[in-house]
Amino acid sequence: MKTRITEMFGIEHPVIQGGMHYVGFAEMAAAVSNAGGLGVITGLTLGTSEKLAAEIARCREMTDKPFGVNLSFLPSVTPPDYPGLIKSIIEGGVKVVETAGNNPAKWLPALKEHGIKVIHKCTSVRHSLKAEAIGCDAVSVDGFECGGHPGEDDVGNWVLLPRAAEDLKIPFVASGGVANGKQLAAALCMGADGVNMGTRFIATKEAPVHQNVKDALVAATELDTRLIMRPLRNTERVLNNAAVERLLEKERTKGADLKFEDIIEEVAGVYPRIMKNGEMDAGGWSCGQVVGLIHDIPTCKDLIETMVREAEEIIRGRLQRLVA
Repeated sequence: MKTRITEMFGIEHPVIQGGMHYVGFAEMAAAVSNAGGLGVITGLTLGTSEKLAAEIARCREMTDKPFGVNLSFLPSVTPPDYPGLIKSIIEGGVKVVETAGNNPAKWLPALKEHGIKVIHKCTSVRHSLKAEAIGCDAVSVDGFECGGHPGEDDVGNWVLLPRAAEDLKIPFVASGGVANGKQLAAALCMGADGVNMGTRFIATKEAPVHQNVKDALVAATELDTRLIMRPLRNTERVLNNAAVERLLEKERTKGADLKFEDIIEEVAGVYPRIMKNGEMDAGGWSCGQVVGLIHDIPTCKDLIETMVREAEEIIRGRLQRLVA
């Protein structure tokens, strides 16, 4: 299956593993890349340029296939060492960077100078067009179904993807709500050149997270996610749990007076406790509605190969028969 994305990134299958906090370590990225997709290390989880450099080197020992690094550019009182992180990416020979958050224009020249392809995550067509205008090579179009931050427009991929196809000239992938070959085929039909998956890859054998996290994903349904921090216009889709219910009650009670400090206990520093220690009620953690389609914990190889085989069967079989 060849698309503009497989050609651009030098991968076998049009499947990307998106950046995920405390999930996107070398084990995760290497497993996806070895399976023919594009694995991605999450830069801000490592935190420092030295740790990121070591993680890139560790990933190189696990795979000889292309892999990328995710860098989210977020407002912060004490910003990460972005110049140092980018230096580690360049010196590590990484050829794909997934950017997210704020406009990455400031950092593009350094990446482009070293032949690094940049795919920027966007939650709207207008932001996708901006990414194209500043020189990003591709876009990850993130629908309202996604885990993490879906933006504030609330447009699902059934509309967002064909809208992106109308306006974008650069390749784009469907992100949010993807778990199987039916959706890969549908994304290609709507103009995407591949898919980006986060939540689905957490429920794999190689994902370096506590078994409690994987079991929670298998047990959950599509009705078990919640939107938090909407009053702060920093909306995040998370899996429901006791801490999330407490947080939502604070939002209801405080209304327009809500401040981040009011919910800090439920959202700050919770990822290590959840992902490493398996404390499932520690706080809110990103999870997409696609959780309703997760019923098993396969290897990354089995997951990707099953997806691609199913998509090819639909394209060559059912769709072909409909027009024969």
